[in-house]
Amino acid sequence: MKKIGVIGIKNAWSTDRLLESIQQRVGQSFLIEMEKVHFDSYKNTVFYENMDLSKFDAFIIKKISGEYSPDNYNKLDILRYLKEKHKIRIFSDPSRIMQLLNRIGCTITLQANNLPMPQTFITEDISEACKTVKKFKKAVLKPLYSTKAKGMKVINEKSNISKSVEEFVAEGNRTIYIQKMLDLADRDYGVVFIGEKYLATYARLRSNSSWNTTTYSGGKYVKHEPSRQVLDIATRARELFDLDFTSVDIAETNEGIFLFEVSAFGAFRGLMEANNIDAADLYIEYVLKEIG
Repeated sequence: MKKIGVIGIKNAWSTDRLLESIQQRVGQSFLIEMEKVHFDSYKNTVFYENMDLSKFDAFIIKKISGEYSPDNYNKLDILRYLKEKHKIRIFSDPSRIMQLLNRIGCTITLQANNLPMPQTFITEDISEACKTVKKFKKAVLKPLYSTKAKGMKVINEKSNISKSVEEFVAEGNRTIYIQKMLDLADRDYGVVFIGEKYLATYARLRSNSSWNTTTYSGGKYVKHEPSRQVLDIATRARELFDLDFTSVDIAETNEGIFLFEVSAFGAFRGLMEANNIDAADLYIEYVLKEIG
């Protein structure tokens, strides 16, 4: 009987779906919460509470933590030890997830490979940040570690720019990540892959009261069939990170098609609500095939 652990969050919907699917297919499933995991060099292994994780056949990373932070690199490094020392398959590879864990890492990889993104400026200099907002006319300040637009701040050339930037920095954002705000109409897309295979796309429709499309701000998921150009760009983005489960955030605007980010964590609920696709079931099928 295969022993597969899910790196996730207790009572989180997507984590629970993976656990249920593994239970149905394998007969047992295990939730691993990373804040309760510890590495023991003397015993040459990693434990979850009193469970020796080196005895597992595979792990699936659904959520590394309840919030995005630099601490997540440490958690991924502990999982990397299981992969490198004990040769356990981890979906997706922790080293690959590290490349996109913070916003700058993902942006630099996409930009270095000539993939289209909104104009982006990164600095620690408040005066340079203010000049850039004036140049962009309307911009979004984005924390390096965030999801669903949490902590993002929209400012424009008519705002008190200095005050807004200083407040953003005071909130803990020493590095100022500024992106030109684009007109997305009312939607952007999540393009999803399992391994190298394209799975499906959903759109996020924003509510009338929000500047962004996230469900956190009242947005909703609907089914969407992407254009060949959108799918080609999303595929190129996926190939750069080579994850086992990938969601690519992308939008069509009157200025062209633009990428926002690549994620190893999202998309389960969007696929279910918009496309009636149970991503958990398909992902477990993929994992079992990979580990033989």
